[in-house]
Amino acid sequence: MAQFTLPKNSKVTKGKTFSAADGAARRKIFRIYRWDPDTGENPRVDTYEINLDNCGPMVLDAIIYIKNEIDPTLTFRRSCREGICGSCAMNIGGTNTLACTRAIEDFKGDISIYPLPHMPVIKDLVPDLTHFYEQYAAIKPWLQAQTEPPVEQERLQSKEQRAKLDGLYECILCACCSTSCPSYWWNSDRYLGPAILLQAYRWIVDSRDENTGERLDALDDSFRLYRCHTIMNCTNTCPKGLNPAKSIAEIKKLLNSRSS
Repeated sequence: MAQFTLPKNSKVTKGKTFSAADGAARRKIFRIYRWDPDTGENPRVDTYEINLDNCGPMVLDAIIYIKNEIDPTLTFRRSCREGICGSCAMNIGGTNTLACTRAIEDFKGDISIYPLPHMPVIKDLVPDLTHFYEQYAAIKPWLQAQTEPPVEQERLQSKEQRAKLDGLYECILCACCSTSCPSYWWNSDRYLGPAILLQAYRWIVDSRDENTGERLDALDDSFRLYRCHTIMNCTNTCPKGLNPAKSIAEIKKLLNSRSS
């Protein structure tokens, strides 16, 4: 019988424990994934008990507090703290989300925090998004037009044309949706994933773009597009409330109508 086990150097071990100071009234435990490639040690999960009276209300506030006051070696990304940049995307309580927009009080009991799943880890909570951004560049995410722009004004859209971009332009490329997709886990070398396909659809339906045919040709592939099996994890986890699965379905409809 075949047996499948993780390599010994990849098994997550129990890490250090940091307790809150005596007298803390509002205690909360955070279990955080740690891995430093420079040490050669296995990844571990460190346990931090903090006094919630000493930090802000969001999970990111707690992580910043842990780094500033308890363990300066903790490594993570963050920037805007307003759910706009997508830097603090991570797996919190088993769900891919943004640490800056998830309230601590949303979680009952201990909170587990891991990097985005099925991505190479650079260190601790920092995933390597190089391949993800290369896929984004591959769809040419900029306006492509052959006609000269108007001399005295920008390229105009009607209100109806502009409305087609709603639910698309808000994507912040946090990668929460793509890293929640099993099809992307197993085929990320060839499948573009929900985030990139949503971005591709954003340009396909932009009335100002004149390369719709070429964009559709580039996506008409059994892996780049059709590896999507409508599992819906992407839509369920999107921290911005967008619907990547719908965008993928709309691209498929456009390709189908073009070939029929």
